[in-house]
Amino acid sequence: MAVILDGKNLRDKILADLKCRVAALNGTPKLVVLSVGDDPASKIYVNNKKKFAEKIGITAEIIEYPSRVRQEILLTDINVLNVDPTVTAILVQLPLPKHIDKLEILSAILPEKDVDGFTPYNSGLLFSGAKPYAYPATPRGILRLLDEYNIEIDGKHVVIVGRSNIVGKPLAQMMLNRNATVTVCHSHTKNLADITKTADILVSAAGGKIIEENMIKQNCVVVDVGIFRDDDGKLRGDVNFETVSKIASHITPVPGGVGPMTIASLMLNTVDLFENSGKI
Repeated sequence: MAVILDGKNLRDKILADLKCRVAALNGTPKLVVLSVGDDPASKIYVNNKKKFAEKIGITAEIIEYPSRVRQEILLTDINVLNVDPTVTAILVQLPLPKHIDKLEILSAILPEKDVDGFTPYNSGLLFSGAKPYAYPATPRGILRLLDEYNIEIDGKHVVIVGRSNIVGKPLAQMMLNRNATVTVCHSHTKNLADITKTADILVSAAGGKIIEENMIKQNCVVVDVGIFRDDDGKLRGDVNFETVSKIASHITPVPGGVGPMTIASLMLNTVDLFENSGKI
């Protein structure tokens, strides 16, 4: 049976350390989240970010907008936050409504306040091999979780299923920076199982239950980023946990694996941005 990669336990450990770190700062980091629309899942994510931020001493503010908000209003508010010296970190909750140009909105955030690491500037730094102001939270959390369990990345074959700008692409680059050999698969990949079976570390961020036991090799490390509710209302991920956990050496549960690490990484990013802003 696979070792469970417990993201919830590690999150609590990281947050306890961060609480001490924040208490020692000369000032208080402030995270501002811009939330557009009334998507229930987004509301839950946003409220969780505020809850955990305040738990460790970070000031958190949520600015809510109706789903039909004009793009110009968002851009104006971001510009105000950019020049506000009390604001450490700015986060735009995704997804945005279709009439909003996501790239233009993200590009408006100052790189040094871009807590998600999604601005083109920070993405460019990451993909050029330089250090961005902030690493995308989910990939950072995945690497931190693997490190906690002493899972070797250097020289390993990492297969990532999913090519989003939020997880798949930045994680691939961060794995390359750690000297892994990386293969990225997606919806157009042919013979997916033939590729996933070669993975030493398999990360699935495809958003649907697709990874079965016949798709991995013995003692593969399996990281499940997906999360959705099945027909019975139960939270599940991309991976068939019941069968794959009998073959894998390590596996993340859903929930309790990658999700908590994303929150922990967001808090780490916020404190890092504050410390790097010259306010300590």
